[in-house]
Amino acid sequence: MPTVTLNNATFVYDDIGNSDAEPIIALHGGRGIGDRHGEFNAYKVLSDKYRVIAYDQRGCGETSLTPPYTFEQLADDVEAFRVNLCGGRKIILEGGSFGGMIALTYAVKYGQNLSRLILRGTAASYHHEDDAMVVFKQRIHKATSASLDMLDKMFSDRVKDDTELRLIWLALQPLYFEKFDPDAALERTRTMHLHAETHNALFKERLYDLRDKLKDIPVPTLVVCGAQDWICPPNHSRLIAESIPKGELLEVSNANHAVHVEAHEVVIAAIREFLARTAK
Repeated sequence: MPTVTLNNATFVYDDIGNSDAEPIIALHGGRGIGDRHGEFNAYKVLSDKYRVIAYDQRGCGETSLTPPYTFEQLADDVEAFRVNLCGGRKIILEGGSFGGMIALTYAVKYGQNLSRLILRGTAASYHHEDDAMVVFKQRIHKATSASLDMLDKMFSDRVKDDTELRLIWLALQPLYFEKFDPDAALERTRTMHLHAETHNALFKERLYDLRDKLKDIPVPTLVVCGAQDWICPPNHSRLIAESIPKGELLEVSNANHAVHVEAHEVVIAAIREFLARTAK
C-alpha cells in the first residue's frame, strides 16, 4: 500500500498501469466518508491503456487527518499528485460525487494542466442539497430507517461522532442503488473508514458554487449520471454538460448515484470512446 507525503499530509493511494501511459487520477466522493476503493475498482480496467491512480483524499479513508479540510486545499492536493506522481504532465481527471466537486474546483483553478475531465453524479454548487431533500421525501419509503433529520445532518456540520455518521450512512444506503443489496451495504459500511471531523469541516464551508465559472473550463468533459440519482439529481449534471463549452452528457436509465457500479460496462465503454475521440 504505497503512501506519499504532499502538502503536509500523508496520502494512501493505488496505482496501476504503465508508468509512461497517460495518467488518470480518480477522486472518490463522500466528505469524510468515501475512500479510494470504489473509484479504483471501477476504473482500474482502463489500466490496459492508461495509468490509473486513486487516493484517499485528505482526512478520508486511510490518509492522514491533516487539516485544513477545504475545497481549495483538496484541489491543491490534486495538483501536488500531478506534479509529484505524474511528472508534471497533463492529466485526465475523474471525480465522482463530492470528488466531482473537487475535480471541478481543480478544473477552474488548474484547467491548463488537464487534458480531459470526467465527472460522475455531481453538481456545480451546494444547491443540489435542496433538490436531494425533495427527492428524499418522495423516496423515503425506500429507506425506512432514515429520517429527515438524518439527511439534514448529512448536509451539515453537526454530526456528533464517527459512530453516528456510520449509522446515518447505513440508513441512507437504500437510496443510492436501484437494486439494493442490504448485506453488501452492511459489509461496506462496517469496513469503511469514516471521519466526522472531516465531514463536518467540509460541510461547514458553504461557499461552493462554480456555476458561473463552468464556461471557463477549457477541456473536453464527459458528464455521467444515473437518471435516478437521488443525491445529485440529473438536472445538475445536465447543467454542467450544457455550461462547459466542450461538455457532453451520458445519462443512464435505471441507474442511481452509483451509476459507475450499476451500469459499469456502459460507463466504461463510454469513457473509452470519449478518451479515444478526444485524444490529441
